[in-house]
Amino acid sequence: MNRWLQKWITRLGFDARPALRRFLIGAIGFSGVLIGLAMIVLPGPAFIVVLLGVAILASEFAWARRVWRRGRVLVERVRGKSIPREPVETR
Repeated sequence: MNRWLQKWITRLGFDARPALRRFLIGAIGFSGVLIGLAMIVLPGPAFIVVLLGVAILASEFAWARRVWRRGRVLVERVRGKSIPREPVETR
């Protein structure tokens, strides 16, 4: 877990109430994802908000961490690919 998140959890007293912490993080994360999905058709930074919601969910849920890691691997693969500068000739 991130240091800043752990600091806020301790400051607000949620470390003593794991069920409440899990519920609140889930509600905030899912809200972010749903708002981001709505922004796909509405004006706004849809993909940034969806990614932020998944990142919040990944701080508490294992399935969201797996989604986050798969996304990072996909981005690394795309960045690592070299795009041919010249068109490929077919004979």
